[in-house]
Amino acid sequence: MNFIHDVNKIYLENDEKHMIAVVTFPKVSENVVNIDHTYVDSSLRGQGIAGKLMEEAVTQLRENNLKAKLSCSYAVKWFEEHPENRDLLA
Repeated sequence: MNFIHDVNKIYLENDEKHMIAVVTFPKVSENVVNIDHTYVDSSLRGQGIAGKLMEEAVTQLRENNLKAKLSCSYAVKWFEEHPENRDLLA
């Protein structure tokens, strides 16, 4: 799976270049982002794509020494289920 990394989002595109999965995390301060949206197209649901997006986001946060606030309900649930990454929460 080839995720595309952008400054404030990580996403997948289909062959027609339509975004079919995304996690967005705009900056809210110098070292803090807000994970505010996770979306997976219905054609991909049930395959663990949202979790993979979160893993990619966590890697990007760690690499850039960023902390995260969470306003996306999926992100809140994901961090609850992955306490080893709670050190990234602002």
